[in-house]
Amino acid sequence: MIRVAAFILMASSLAGCGLVETAGSAATEATAQAQQLQQAKATEARARAELAAAAQTAAQRREDGEKEAQ
Repeated sequence: MIRVAAFILMASSLAGCGLVETAGSAATEATAQAQQLQQAKATEARARAELAAAAQTAAQRREDGEKEAQ
């Protein structure tokens, strides 16, 4: 019971100085940054796939053009 009371007292003291809000804000910011990183990785993967497809299409067109030229 004393531990619970001490925890409540400490938590209320920290809440008064804004430390709890700061920690909460930092956690929220970290989550947002993690989501942004995940989205950036997905965008990068999509861009790499599109570039690979474009390169393959260009190579195929080159081959087709060389065949027609012969």
